[in-house]
Amino acid sequence: MAPELPPGHPPIRTPKVGVLLLNLGTPDATDYWSMRRFLSEFLSDRRVIEVNPLFWQPLLQGVILSVRPQKSGANYKRIWDNEAGDSPLRVISRRQASKLQERLGSNVVVEIGMRYGNPSTEAGIKALQDAGCQKILLAPLYPQYSATTVGTANDKAFDVLKTLRWQPAIRTLPPYFDTPTYVETLAQSIAEGVAKLDFTPDVILTSYHGMPIEYLENGDPYHCQCLKTTRLVREYLGWPADKLKVTFQSRFGTAQWLQPYTDTTLEALPAEGKKRVAVVAPAFSVDCIETLEELAITGREQFEHAGGERYAYIPCLNDSEPGMAMLETVIRKELAGWI
Repeated sequence: MAPELPPGHPPIRTPKVGVLLLNLGTPDATDYWSMRRFLSEFLSDRRVIEVNPLFWQPLLQGVILSVRPQKSGANYKRIWDNEAGDSPLRVISRRQASKLQERLGSNVVVEIGMRYGNPSTEAGIKALQDAGCQKILLAPLYPQYSATTVGTANDKAFDVLKTLRWQPAIRTLPPYFDTPTYVETLAQSIAEGVAKLDFTPDVILTSYHGMPIEYLENGDPYHCQCLKTTRLVREYLGWPADKLKVTFQSRFGTAQWLQPYTDTTLEALPAEGKKRVAVVAPAFSVDCIETLEELAITGREQFEHAGGERYAYIPCLNDSEPGMAMLETVIRKELAGWI
């Protein structure tokens, strides 16, 4: 029998465990002001742009955010899910949360939170608390660790926790780039994606989001973990060393970033006699602007303009059955002792 509560005592919920799936985020719409709000939050993050804000903020708020929202908005329009009236990243993330909820059962509550934009990390944590979660696993959905992704996602969650009178117990999902279940799932996804093509690629690019070389030199492990991801996948599939090639995309500004660059590689391959290419993005758990626009659309245009003949983009794991089974496995491991 439950103990009798004193008069006026707030209701006591049955304690539950929460899982907060964290991702980078997305604008609410493609118009100028929606894009400006999103880009301002994103590019003001000191984990992402490690430049003195006394110099950076006037440049960002003045020059960059006067022109970049229009360009980014046009790119988002190319991949916007018009049927859902939303961005693909948010649509797929919600499906991931729903499917993971089914897999984990009613004693676990699953929410999503975006580092930038909506639904916010704060909203996700408060929703889990309102549901009675006294233990929460923060799960940044980045297989490889970088301070610019996993680090800042956890930072934002910790900032929220500092404002709470009653903090839940917290665990964080470690990078899972070299776990057997991830390597196997990614490898099979690539192999099946290639098998479905009506051509045989001369080379397959594993294109990872880039970062300034300075961040690597300052101790960020991301570069090493990207190289290891591709090596483990290649070894699992038994493919030769020249079958999978690592490249890096999405550079910004004038600094030197991790190389080789995806765009310049795509432009150079046809001259090397490699005119049939497939591209996959192992650093992303959900298809988004960087994959659907930058790789699937612009990458194709760059490759074909340079003389390429056949091009294919292989989707992320998203909310596919194998992808969700992998995600359940890595998350259940971190929930051990809680459920």
